[in-house]
Amino acid sequence: MKYCKKCVMPDTRPGIQFDSEGVCSACRHHEEKAKVDWDKRWKELEDLADRYRRKDGYYDCIVTVSGGKDSHYQLYIFKEKLKMNPLLVNVFNFSWTDIGWMNYNNMSDVFGADTISLHLNRKLARKFLWKALVKMGSPTWYWDRAVYAFPLRMGINFKIPLIIYGENVPYEYGGFQTEETYSAMNQISNDVVKEVAWDYWLDDDIQMKDLNTCIYPTKEEIASAKLEPIYLSYFVNWEGHKNMELMKKYGFKSLDDTKEWKRAGYIEDYDQIDTKGYLVHPWLKYPKFGHARATDVGSIWVRNGRITREEAVKLVKENDYKLDPEALKDFLDFVGHTEEEFWKAVEPFWNKDLFEKVNGKWILKDPIWKQK
Repeated sequence: MKYCKKCVMPDTRPGIQFDSEGVCSACRHHEEKAKVDWDKRWKELEDLADRYRRKDGYYDCIVTVSGGKDSHYQLYIFKEKLKMNPLLVNVFNFSWTDIGWMNYNNMSDVFGADTISLHLNRKLARKFLWKALVKMGSPTWYWDRAVYAFPLRMGINFKIPLIIYGENVPYEYGGFQTEETYSAMNQISNDVVKEVAWDYWLDDDIQMKDLNTCIYPTKEEIASAKLEPIYLSYFVNWEGHKNMELMKKYGFKSLDDTKEWKRAGYIEDYDQIDTKGYLVHPWLKYPKFGHARATDVGSIWVRNGRITREEAVKLVKENDYKLDPEALKDFLDFVGHTEEEFWKAVEPFWNKDLFEKVNGKWILKDPIWKQK
């Protein structure tokens, strides 16, 4: 494994690119932000909002939300700053933390907005999440695919063409899509949700009639509805920690505020806090790619000047390998399998190019803290 000379991201992250100086594409993109005229970008956002602003009281836009800090921030921008009338669209969690449910309701309590939530088929989900873990090592494919498809379906059904997403994930953090663009039209191809043939999933328990919520609109449907999905991060200088700090003024709570849950493997207390079991999914990057959330967040903090690279290396060493036991229990309680079955399912996904087994444990061969 090679690691970025500026942050702690390895070259095993899917789609990440390193230049001749050993610096990752996410760091280079972050450097470009210093050259952006953000006042001009804000004016572009205002002009875009004006094009879709309605005078008949109907919804001006759809804001995709989970209830987290960034959902609050998106709603703040479009409801408070731009004075638009958004419809919130959400895919409901299979389980909630107390703080997640509190934050979810806080959005409507503070900003005031109607919300449409999709409650996925729980019976199907139990089977699908386990099957996706065993086959792909990506248990939340079913939920994530609905997160991508459902807001566009609602845009078509309710005739609301402007659809708001938060950050452009591959551009901000490293991935296959490297173009800086406000358009989220190609978001489905960003490799967050692997594109596979439907036959890959179908069996006696999972049939096409069960998967309507996962079917992404066709190009023809999108064009006919004149949908315009956008990334808010193109128009504002996006930084998750600053979003969190600002949204605390509007009632958003972090885990540090409530002490509900001290997460193993995580170096922050404000991201992905609305449900526990989902965190099994981001941890699975560790056996497959040799890094997990401590690397992701540590790299972001280094780019934003919150910590040094040396501090990030220490945090990665202490945290990246850990799978939070409460997250695992919540996941297993939902899918109805044992911890022994879980580790048996994970075993084939350990990347033998990156790991070696020592005394029954998988150990990184070439971790960042051993590199000069």
